[in-house]
Amino acid sequence: MTYIDMHMECKTFYLDVTLIPLGLLINLIYHVWLWYKVRTQPSLTIFGIDADGRRFWIPAIIKDIEKKNIVAVQSVRNMMMGSIFMANTSILVCCGLGAMISSTYRVKKPLIDSVYGAQGEFIVAVKYAIIFTTFLFSFVFHSLAVGFLTQLNILVCLPQHVISLVTPEHLTDLLRKASILNIVGDRLSHTGLFLLLWIFGPVIAFSCSVVMLLVFHKVDFVAGKEKMNLGIREGNSGA
Repeated sequence: MTYIDMHMECKTFYLDVTLIPLGLLINLIYHVWLWYKVRTQPSLTIFGIDADGRRFWIPAIIKDIEKKNIVAVQSVRNMMMGSIFMANTSILVCCGLGAMISSTYRVKKPLIDSVYGAQGEFIVAVKYAIIFTTFLFSFVFHSLAVGFLTQLNILVCLPQHVISLVTPEHLTDLLRKASILNIVGDRLSHTGLFLLLWIFGPVIAFSCSVVMLLVFHKVDFVAGKEKMNLGIREGNSGA
């Protein structure tokens, strides 16, 4: 391939090399900012409030485990079902992408020709590889979350003795790790959705990334009225 041919090919996918990295960059910046807010102002974020609730949930459950064992098992099971569902969804998408990648050129050619953006075989292969890797990591994180929740589901119902190695701190740590892994797996799945639309063009994918960030901001942070209630509650507790 000559230099002129390479230059012409680069001009055909300039949108891919600008909009897709830009979408990933603003996604990364948002989540770094969200992590900073969770660490510094947890009462303003849903994740900070949930983390505070989980910290008190384990001691409250094991304090009267004989009466609350069913509640504990059902609560952990509900979290497990959500993680298992997302893990299954991620691996199914990986299987579909694997079938698409391994298919013949005749099968892929109609799809490639309808794409607005880069149409070369190399860039299409890169698209599928990136999407496949994203959903694969989502599956891994959700699977790890299920593993921690399985341990928690068994250990939370054990009677608490002084000589037992199963302490409330250990159970809280298991729940914290499972929740973090579940959150990371969910966000990777959402990022994979944005990348999945890359197949149909970088403009659609970037638009999806911007819309997703707006939805994330609405979901991740406490609303105005809830903020005021939390401020009043914190003021009363401080007094």
